[in-house]
Amino acid sequence: MKLKKIYELIVQTGIDSDPRGKKTVLKSLDKKKKTFKGLKKEEKAFFDEESLSNPYADTRILHGKGSEEIKTALVGIDAESPEIMLADRLTEKGQKIDLVIGHHPEGKAFANFHEVMYMQADILRKFGVPINIAESLLEGRIREVERSVSPANHTRASDAARLLNIPFMCAHTPADNMVTTFLQKIFDRKKPDTLGDVIQILKDIPEYREAARNNSGPSILLGSNDRSAGQIFVDMTGGTGGSKDIFQSLASSGINTIVGMHLGEAHRKEAEKHHINVVIAGHISSDNLGINLVLDELQKKGSLKIVPCSGFWRHSRIKK
Repeated sequence: MKLKKIYELIVQTGIDSDPRGKKTVLKSLDKKKKTFKGLKKEEKAFFDEESLSNPYADTRILHGKGSEEIKTALVGIDAESPEIMLADRLTEKGQKIDLVIGHHPEGKAFANFHEVMYMQADILRKFGVPINIAESLLEGRIREVERSVSPANHTRASDAARLLNIPFMCAHTPADNMVTTFLQKIFDRKKPDTLGDVIQILKDIPEYREAARNNSGPSILLGSNDRSAGQIFVDMTGGTGGSKDIFQSLASSGINTIVGMHLGEAHRKEAEKHHINVVIAGHISSDNLGINLVLDELQKKGSLKIVPCSGFWRHSRIKK
């Protein structure tokens, strides 16, 4: 497959599995197009035109023209300068790597990744949180994340890819959308009675079972095995963690249990204050699941060999 085709397919999987719903995603793209149309000529020169067709600022081709033919991709949770050099070394040793794919954003996708956090408001609205409350609470958190990211040396990895001329891209929110929707459908269908049942469902999934074998499996952060699970909210997409002040609104909306990748201490205290159960599925294991689901969709469309690295291991769900 061509690099551009891989990129477009990944973006499309993200749209198709977006927990906001496809209609909401397309509406957000329309808003971007209207914004772009209203800009002055000099302003358009600095506008990220990829955002007109790709709603995920944290998913971009970081080096490559798009016309490159890709047969083998090195895929990792984090793809930075060491992984770029690893790709070059593997090619030298006879295992040609045509593309490096990282999950976590790098380069311009990292510099701007706070923009995907706006999608959290529409996700929360679907779970009963009034949109005005969701947007108000998120605004401050988004600015906080933007400030924390701005001093970083964003282009280190993409510079390495450019110097070694290795095509390089990252796919963050599309993979997070895949795992969020995948798990939410499972919990909605199986309706686990207790938090212990939630843990067992997760451990039946290969990526989480493998994590459990490596002492990093799913765990209950707030609650106990025999506590009722109630209404479950899978919170694994939208860039990074939202406002810690949202838990009161979630509790008022009838959410009993949050299943997430991770939760900071300040957020944990707020969740505890409002009596919300929290199950930590695991960060890297959840990323593995999301990437595997994305790669399944890619390999259904064409031939692509995957070389796993950097915390990623391949588990295919494609029926042979």
